[in-house]
Amino acid sequence: MLEDISGEKIKEQFKSNSKLRMTTMIVGGLVLIVLGYFAYRQLFWVPSNEQSKDSYWPALNLAVADSTDAAIDELGVQANKFDGKIGGEVAQFVYARQLMKVGDFAAAITELEAVDVNDTYVAVMAKGLIGDCYSEQENYTTAAESYLAASDIIDNELTTPMYLMKAALCAEQVQDFTTAVECYNKIKDNYPGFAATKQIDKYLARVSSKENAGG
Repeated sequence: MLEDISGEKIKEQFKSNSKLRMTTMIVGGLVLIVLGYFAYRQLFWVPSNEQSKDSYWPALNLAVADSTDAAIDELGVQANKFDGKIGGEVAQFVYARQLMKVGDFAAAITELEAVDVNDTYVAVMAKGLIGDCYSEQENYTTAAESYLAASDIIDNELTTPMYLMKAALCAEQVQDFTTAVECYNKIKDNYPGFAATKQIDKYLARVSSKENAGG
């Protein structure tokens, strides 16, 4: 039979049992933290996040109009103001792309690495653009690694073979013909449409001969 515990007995047990008091305070503290988090989300984060979604449009219009310097100034502000929000992350992505247009590839890499979005396509493109930055800096080894990472994020008929192709070309630049052959073969075996468009057999034959000749 379960013991009938009255309110008074609970109070007495709480006063006399230090472990119970500590556990109750910890649980109570966690509840307050959780409640505080949800209150913050509802009162501050959610409205700010919604506001952030419209924040980058003026700067995006500047970018489309090729007003690169003005777009960089505006996007930098919005990326910082709404960092961690949807609009802020999109602004940061476009900001990085504008930095690439003016040749500031090191800064662009920093911004692209900080882009944090749930959108898989943007994540793929961000990683691919990092590869483009390293390629422009003639750091072909790191560029190839970035392209391979981009090709692995999500398998599709567009970005996967495109970044495998870029990885192969960069691998060729540093005479890593084994990696290049692997990339070209993946394209040929898994993405025949892309392979036909790019005449992948031509690339594969070229790099295979170099691999067999030992470079």
